[in-house]
Amino acid sequence: MLLQFDRRVMTGRTIRIWSWLHKWTSLLCTLFLLMLCLTGLPLIFHDEIDRLTEAPPAYGAPGVASSGTAPVLLPLDIMARQALDRAPGEVLVFMAFDNEQPAMTITTAPRPDSPAAEMTLHSFDRSTGDLLWSEAEAAGGVMHFLLQLHTDMFLGLPGMLFLGLMGVLFAIALVSGVVLYLPFTRKLPFGSLRITRRPRVKWLDYHNLLGIAALAWMMVVGLTGIINALSTPIYQLWQAGELADMTDAYARQPSVKPNDYGSLDLAMAQARRALPGFVPQFIAFPGGAFSSGHHYAVFFQGSTPLTQRLLTPALIDARSGAFTDARAMPWYVSALALSQPLHFGDYGGLPLKMLWAALTLFTIIVLVTGLYLWLAKRAANSRRAAEERFA
Repeated sequence: MLLQFDRRVMTGRTIRIWSWLHKWTSLLCTLFLLMLCLTGLPLIFHDEIDRLTEAPPAYGAPGVASSGTAPVLLPLDIMARQALDRAPGEVLVFMAFDNEQPAMTITTAPRPDSPAAEMTLHSFDRSTGDLLWSEAEAAGGVMHFLLQLHTDMFLGLPGMLFLGLMGVLFAIALVSGVVLYLPFTRKLPFGSLRITRRPRVKWLDYHNLLGIAALAWMMVVGLTGIINALSTPIYQLWQAGELADMTDAYARQPSVKPNDYGSLDLAMAQARRALPGFVPQFIAFPGGAFSSGHHYAVFFQGSTPLTQRLLTPALIDARSGAFTDARAMPWYVSALALSQPLHFGDYGGLPLKMLWAALTLFTIIVLVTGLYLWLAKRAANSRRAAEERFA
């Protein structure tokens, strides 16, 4: 049936259209996809690399960890003061929790809505209040450079949107490649490698075989990459829609100033009562992209492997500490949350990461052989044209 469909539908004109589409979408995105593959390969193993290159911090007072006693965690208000003392003139933006270690990261900035480049990260041992590392130490190194290059090429939102466009072209190239694969290989057994033929035929077979073998994975990683590239517009849509609806009663009130913030510990207690059984992941402070101008937004995650990726914010009045509302994130934000670990294979342990790495290598070969085939065809066409001119 499939072969009959090919003969009936894939006319010479149709094949030329699909070939043109496959060629130009592939050429336009190949170099950027190679960059993404080469930078993404070490990022798959970023946790393992960090453990090998960084000494793990010792948490807690001497003797507490070795005794097996759970450390006593300092109040959030004290930790917030610790961060502000180290960043004079700045305000609180985020407070993130490590639910496996007594560590937390507090982000400060000159203004609540400051861009990421102006933010300062402070990681603390919450059992002692000691500073573990500073922004200058965290922002350096090869892994940070690779992550920034992979995410936005150091261009911010324009770079993210451009890479998202490259992902769209990649998806079109994959679909058009499958359409062309069917009629051109229907007379060959699946997986044929004509290694005794001329180089162009041999590399075409490698290109086709690896492309089909990794097709589903390439489509998944490409589509999740597109979603990740749209993370800023997605959160802006949530803020303008769902968050605005949750805080409609505050719309005409002036924003809460940092000097008027109420107790963080009281806010956390209120949020926990509103969402029992959930685990706090981070707090967004008033005026930033993840909260209103009047609320602490306490973001919770579930306790199962799936719900750990899905966030539910509880809004607490930053001045009075009163609970305002709590709603699960809309579907488009949930799609973003699920796509991020799927993009890097970061949810199935080391075996899945090794599979992701192998398929990334397959993709690199597909991209390189595709570029080689185009260059070889151009060279052959040039030789043929020269022969015809001098014949």
